[in-house]
Amino acid sequence: MAMAKRVRDAHLETRTAREKLKARGKPYYKSIGPRLHVGYRKGKTGGVWVARFYLGKAEGEQEDKKDCYRVQKIGIADDMQDADGKTTLDFWQAQDAARAFQAEQNTATEPAAEAPPTVRDAVEAYIAARDARDSRRRGRAVRSDASRRLHRYVLGQGKRGKQEAVPASPLAGVAMAALTDEHLSSWRAGLPAALKETTKQRLVNDLKAALHSQRKQLNSALVVGDGLKSDVDDDDAVPQARENQILTDGQIGSLLRAAREIDAELGWDGDLFRLVVVLNATGARFSQITRMKVRDCQLAEARLLVPSSRKGKGKGGSITIPVEPAVIDALRPAVTGRAGDAPLLERWQHKQVAGSIRWVRDGRGPWQTSSDIAKPWKAIRERAQMPDVIAYALRHSSIVRGIRQNLPIRLVAAAHDTSVAMIEKHYAKWITSGLEEMARAAIVPLMPAPESGGKVLQMGSR
Repeated sequence: MAMAKRVRDAHLETRTAREKLKARGKPYYKSIGPRLHVGYRKGKTGGVWVARFYLGKAEGEQEDKKDCYRVQKIGIADDMQDADGKTTLDFWQAQDAARAFQAEQNTATEPAAEAPPTVRDAVEAYIAARDARDSRRRGRAVRSDASRRLHRYVLGQGKRGKQEAVPASPLAGVAMAALTDEHLSSWRAGLPAALKETTKQRLVNDLKAALHSQRKQLNSALVVGDGLKSDVDDDDAVPQARENQILTDGQIGSLLRAAREIDAELGWDGDLFRLVVVLNATGARFSQITRMKVRDCQLAEARLLVPSSRKGKGKGGSITIPVEPAVIDALRPAVTGRAGDAPLLERWQHKQVAGSIRWVRDGRGPWQTSSDIAKPWKAIRERAQMPDVIAYALRHSSIVRGIRQNLPIRLVAAAHDTSVAMIEKHYAKWITSGLEEMARAAIVPLMPAPESGGKVLQMGSR
């Protein structure tokens, strides 16, 4: 059979052209053959492709009645991510999918309504938006953490390497308008028992965000949060900061020395050491310090400006952290002679030589994700003879250090870009011990001197 001719449309065939279209409920249709149209329905975060097949007029229908069509969603538009020919389609692939849809239709005269939006539709749209956001931030196409979690526990995924295929959850096929608390609570109860509560909570947050992004399609009587609540008490859902991850000054010194040695041995040119130095000096998250610019290192004032995290709404600006002169000295090579808007912390990027297993340096760029430090951190902690310590221990230790210095909890929270409630919840042990030390230091000796001259007298028996 001869290949169907491609039909062009200047408004639909490229994502740049589609960006100029207005979001609306009714699709933008293009005829691609007899009785067949491909349509593009644009939303706030991208669009979907639909196929429309003309069935003719129903028996007994007057000539002036509306024509009958069968309409079907055939894929996600490649607005946010590149087409894969399966679920995400470009304009040409959408035409092929529409023709395949037409070939499957029977000669029934009753029009079929477009399938109602399901949880799968909401989750797929959310994943596309998250992947696009993360790709913009990192300057390359990446798959978001939300995509990995939601595919594994909601949408399902095929076999990957040693990982077996995972079937879709029954929740994925539930219509949004029919979704109930029972559907959500049943899905949450069905999550693997071995899954950590912290992981479950991240997954729940992703699903809630996906459903809320399609709020207009939801059952109006549904309160999403009610069906997704954990049976575990909030205080037990998230583990407290582990005591073995609160490091002494001597342990931190050992880690910093090990970082400097590993940096030199592996040829990091100071990049690895500077990263660990800033993590320790600020107590900030990896995602915050990797967004720091050269201008955020103020040499004369011996301070660093750490960008606020992206958590929450309406946040912005920077957090001022004073640091010791040795930290400034370590960062001076990364600042001298560089533009103020350049990334403060960079590393060498590598590429593989074509036809070889050899990798070579390919320019410098910012650190991307916390996984970039996974292998060198393993070497650092082995050198420091601290095999169980995690990089996040530097943040834990910084918070506890502030508490032990009797700084106001509000100041400790602000310096670490978190809330007082989170500090009190996860570092309660150290707050309590600090309060005891303060209370003990405030004791005023008021007891009179013993009359016996300090001798201990035995009390008489009854």
